[in-house]
Amino acid sequence: MYFAAGLGPGDEIITTPLTFAATANAALYLGATVRFVDVQEDTGNLDPELIKDAISPRTRLIVPVDFAGHPADYDRIHDVAAEAGVTVVSDAAHSLGATYNGRPVGTLAKATELSFHPVKPITTAEGGAVLTDDADLAARARTFRTHGITREPTDLTTSGEGPWWYEQQFLGFNYRLSDIQAALGYSQMRKLQRFLARRRAIAATYMDAFSDLQELILPTEQAGVESGWHLFVVRVRTTPSRRRPFFERLRELGLGVQVHYIPVYFHPYYQQLGYARGACPVAEDFYSRAISLPIYPQMSDDDVASSVERVRQAVKETLA
Repeated sequence: MYFAAGLGPGDEIITTPLTFAATANAALYLGATVRFVDVQEDTGNLDPELIKDAISPRTRLIVPVDFAGHPADYDRIHDVAAEAGVTVVSDAAHSLGATYNGRPVGTLAKATELSFHPVKPITTAEGGAVLTDDADLAARARTFRTHGITREPTDLTTSGEGPWWYEQQFLGFNYRLSDIQAALGYSQMRKLQRFLARRRAIAATYMDAFSDLQELILPTEQAGVESGWHLFVVRVRTTPSRRRPFFERLRELGLGVQVHYIPVYFHPYYQQLGYARGACPVAEDFYSRAISLPIYPQMSDDDVASSVERVRQAVKETLA
């Protein structure tokens, strides 16, 4: 997606540290650099108010990440981007099926990246897709995914060589889904609305069940947003040091909890590049308190009730 949007050596992207490392890594692969900007306290999404001051002459792309399935504040982000003359592309790995002010994810940026990892809204076992209504960007993305090779007669630089002729016009990769993976993804798409309805029902149950727990900060859904609820992230309201015993007690009780995400610049590789802790204090505080509870379409009502019971027990034993 970044290559198709024109990112290259010497350029820079602006994104959030509260994401999986791939969001930033993809820029480094192209010789670009990453500027991390802090997040909104309630959603964990890129804070539009902080983007303007982070834009430099090298900034080419702003990359919001729809954390946990909640779309970023695209209207405000686009306002900043338009003023600076930069492009918005979206990491929507969590948010397929979500909506923002009545518009579906996939229509909110110049290009939108989806993940089809097994735990995402739909799966092809691995891989992903790029959504765009820009014909030139789509053509570059298609060529990039196939080693930079094209057979399109109108794109060839040499003519008259015969119907077997093709050209590698830039350095791409083999990023194609197999036919089997594509067939799986097609069948999954027909189930997407059912999957989303179940995720939203589980989230609503959790919100109701935990509404009286002052020890936890529950996730939010901003006005005009319908989240995809890829993750249900609660945060420890008391000191962050209580997160670990709470997490470990939940694991002891058999609940498959996780933490999303370690800020990208905490990783040793990024530290070696000169990034340091303290750059995005809101994101770091969010991470230090966060625990993701189980939420997936195959959860039965009994599974959800059991999850609620164990969370409440762990809160009583470690946070109360």
